[in-house]
Amino acid sequence: MNINLIGMRGVGKSNVARRLSVLTKRPVMSTDVLIEYESGLPVPQFVEARGWRDFRDLEFTIIAKLAEMDGIIVDCGGGALVDLDPAGDEVYSTRKVQALRDGGPIIYLEGDIPRLAAKTESDPNRPVIDPQLSAEAVMRRREPFYVAAADQTIYVERETRQQAAESIAEKFDL
Repeated sequence: MNINLIGMRGVGKSNVARRLSVLTKRPVMSTDVLIEYESGLPVPQFVEARGWRDFRDLEFTIIAKLAEMDGIIVDCGGGALVDLDPAGDEVYSTRKVQALRDGGPIIYLEGDIPRLAAKTESDPNRPVIDPQLSAEAVMRRREPFYVAAADQTIYVERETRQQAAESIAEKFDL
């Protein structure tokens, strides 16, 4: 059984994943790091060169491979639950959610959207998702996707990242 961490940009998925790894001795696999490894490009350059559609397709391939593994912590990128429709708009990705679920439970790390938007909007290491929308608007659009996919939700504004990791370990008997 894998543990899949989802949530918005900047919510602390990687931090919680590392702490959960220390607690459980399970390895962490980051979808964004694996995309960079597979493509040979940092995420912003990949998106600039090949576009979001190719990024989302490669992300699905990686998620599907990770779902075949066992005993790992999957640190998903903020947009791991989206695909693009023919017009290029973000839609809920049934295929990615199913692949994650095939691997194990999906834990949504929920945070305060205005705080996360302010934190991530000016980060040059995070590519712009939609030039027509603010980071906060994108996060609000994605929020129902996280809620729909989650087997467990942890509101990280009320506890430390360590407490979040401990809560996951306890809930899933890790």
